[in-house]
Amino acid sequence: MEIFTKTELTLRFDEIITKIKQGAIFIYPTDTIYGIGCIATNDKSVQKIRAIKQRPDTPFSIWIPSIDWVKQNCMLTTDSTKALPSLPGPYTIILQLKNNKSIAPSIHPNTTSIGIRFPDHWFHKIVEKLNTPLVTTSANKHNEPFMTSLENLDPSIETQIDFLIYEGPKEARPSKIINTIENITTKR
Repeated sequence: MEIFTKTELTLRFDEIITKIKQGAIFIYPTDTIYGIGCIATNDKSVQKIRAIKQRPDTPFSIWIPSIDWVKQNCMLTTDSTKALPSLPGPYTIILQLKNNKSIAPSIHPNTTSIGIRFPDHWFHKIVEKLNTPLVTTSANKHNEPFMTSLENLDPSIETQIDFLIYEGPKEARPSKIINTIENITTKR
């Protein structure tokens, strides 16, 4: 596993973009904690993250490339339209997905809703360049403490990722969920 700093990422930008497009599994910083992800259109990579996290069917959230992506691929209601101006920020907004082909089906099994993230963070330039969402879920096994530094990265996760982008310890908490859909039956 390679570890990149922000500077190294900048120097190897095209190479890292290519790795992500090819299905790499990696850990990256957000505005809250460290996430583990992959490009959200690669079902094989999404399934690998499910196995790593030991989370067989709970929906994952996605880091969107833009608000335009949301407008094209999600159903917007009065509540969701009110929630969107809070982005970018430390929020996960639950929306109804209208274009199921825009992400891998295993991201949100047994539901048509999707959690979207748009962190206020420099790493968004990568997602924007990809112009495709990334899976974004905490870098930990299901029900275990989330990663806030290299010191608390689960060794079994470390052996299963392609690279890690590290910017030092994080002191934040996971994002706040804004549910814009009534009567959701699937636990997030």
